[in-house]
Amino acid sequence: MSGQRSITEAENLAAAKLGGVPVRRERMAAVANIYRAASAVRQHLENSVLRESDLTWTAFVVLWVVWVWGESETRHVAEEAGISKGTLTGVARTLESRGLVRRTAHPSDGRLVLLGLTDGGEELMQRVFPAFNDEEAFVTGQLSDAECRSLAEVLRRVVLQVEEQGEERRRALLNGAEPAPRRSGRRPKA
Repeated sequence: MSGQRSITEAENLAAAKLGGVPVRRERMAAVANIYRAASAVRQHLENSVLRESDLTWTAFVVLWVVWVWGESETRHVAEEAGISKGTLTGVARTLESRGLVRRTAHPSDGRLVLLGLTDGGEELMQRVFPAFNDEEAFVTGQLSDAECRSLAEVLRRVVLQVEEQGEERRRALLNGAEPAPRRSGRRPKA
């Protein structure tokens, strides 16, 4: 963890910076730790089991979604994976070039594309997922099974809050306006 600050140090720095600012510290800590935990787990899994298979986190999630749901429209895969359709296009092309997924036209709507696993993709997931799950067990090693179930349920409720009420909340914060389109981070061409 060289070069990184510990979670305790980050919490102390935030508390010192905020001083008397009226914030909901428990809520701030919960969201900050969701983010930090997700980042730590993702980095660990990418640098261990996924690296052995030359997969990024996003590529693995796309493979997982198609493995679990079966052949699906790309827009549904992107939504389930939590990525943009543009990001999925690049990931799918890479996975297709490696012989792990296939893209086919939708049988009744030629504008839509279906994404499915190839035999090679199925074999990869059969091999990689048990190792991935071993690392899931490792990163939750300080928790009991009951704590894991409780954590999963609590995080599920966070997700449901955003899924069920997030759009209404965003509109209220924006005074009913549509959110501005997301930008890629690239600067506009002059």
